[in-house]
Amino acid sequence: MNVFEIISFALYFLAVLGVGIYFFVKSKGQGEKDYFLGGRNMNGLVAAFSAGASDMSAWVLMGLPGAIYLYGLGQVWISIGLLIGTVCAWIFVAPKLRRFAIKADDAITIPQFLSNRFKAKNPILRISCAVIFVIAYCVYTASSLAACGTLFKTVFGLDETLGMIIAACVILVYTLLGGFNAVCWTDFIQGLIMLMALMFVPILTLLITDPSKMLSPLEQTPNYYSLLSSGSFDWKSISDILSGLGWGLGYFGMPHILVRYMSIRSEKEMKKSQIIGIVWFVIIVFMATLVGIVGRELLGNKYVNAVDGDEDVVFIDMVRNIFSGGALALIGGLMLSAIVAAAMSTADSQLLASSSSFSSDIYKTAIKKNASDKEMLWVGRITVAAVLVIALFIALNPASGGIMALVESAWALFGAAFGPAIILSLFWRRFNYKGAVSGIISGFVVAIFWMFAFNKGADSWIYATNLYELVPGFVIGLIVAFVVSLCTKAPSEEVVALYDSVGKSVDTQENA
Repeated sequence: MNVFEIISFALYFLAVLGVGIYFFVKSKGQGEKDYFLGGRNMNGLVAAFSAGASDMSAWVLMGLPGAIYLYGLGQVWISIGLLIGTVCAWIFVAPKLRRFAIKADDAITIPQFLSNRFKAKNPILRISCAVIFVIAYCVYTASSLAACGTLFKTVFGLDETLGMIIAACVILVYTLLGGFNAVCWTDFIQGLIMLMALMFVPILTLLITDPSKMLSPLEQTPNYYSLLSSGSFDWKSISDILSGLGWGLGYFGMPHILVRYMSIRSEKEMKKSQIIGIVWFVIIVFMATLVGIVGRELLGNKYVNAVDGDEDVVFIDMVRNIFSGGALALIGGLMLSAIVAAAMSTADSQLLASSSSFSSDIYKTAIKKNASDKEMLWVGRITVAAVLVIALFIALNPASGGIMALVESAWALFGAAFGPAIILSLFWRRFNYKGAVSGIISGFVVAIFWMFAFNKGADSWIYATNLYELVPGFVIGLIVAFVVSLCTKAPSEEVVALYDSVGKSVDTQENA
């Protein structure tokens, strides 16, 4: 253990815990909307960084660089797909979703928005959504905890289980105490740390490394610098391109990102968030890709034949190569805390989104309809703890597949289930309640089926296609939602009137 690295991590943990305590003290007497959505009063800068940081979990510092380190530029299609997806989400989805959520009886969760969108009294949509939320978020949060375990083991030599438990406890405390405001402001801090780490580490590596020690032989990975993973335009390359671009579809159905759009204070702040959010994302994804390439040049084939998942430590290895010894380790510790920041900024957002959905869409809808605000807050907090415990058990399971595999699975489930429903809800006047329910369930089921039937290599039930399950799940969910809506009764005049009213500004002080 390096004492300076320990100091850096200790200061980081104290900072995020301090934010949680501050908002806990400040939030006394506030209600459900304040805890779960920050009173819909988030400024553009914080909302943009929070949306980005909650999106870019530890996989952007470990999973993505590790994949590019191992397989080359053929994996860059994931970055391209994510870039296209986030730009489209900020420009087309964010402003309309914010206005629509306010018009739809001031909805504070995605299931609540979808239900209010159709003026639905039947709770099946909200309950189905909430169940999917809890399942997928347990998997997603597990990836963040796994990243923290790997980090603490690699840096401090701690047992992975202990590392996961430490991270889980810190996340639990500040999420329980401060709610949405604490989560967003810690995300803001964590987003800055991630940006700084990814800006400096690959550039400093290139500047201070002896060129003769780089440019190691890459014969074990043919076509490393080709955008076609197989070197030719065959099914392997095509499926990698489609799968990579398909990652971008996830943004339209990612609840913890969508609620950031809903929380922004005004349309003026929304424009600020769009610019900041897109620029931040471009820098982060480009530099993460560069980490993988530079890491391969610096570390050679060190992790090529290692145990599956070992390539996730490429960023850690690079940091410790640059900032080794003495007080430099203090800076290195700060750079490494970016991994914890990335993991926590995603985990806390997911925990809050799943707890708000469970309390609002299951507990208050199907269990106790007259639950008070105080009771709802405690139900939400208990849900946070329960999801975190389940996620911890998933992360500890050796068969979970590692950081990237967990993120892939959760991202696909959310994107396939909710992406088509959100897009059609915002942009199709004829879309109805039955179409939404059918699309959500079919997208979710197809993604799970494809995951096990066609995407587990030798363990596939039927045949390994190498096509990311989000793509077929999203397409089938979209088709089913569209066809069912056309084949069933058109929405009522009240629902159509609500849709038509969304073009008008909801900000009474827009020009104040």
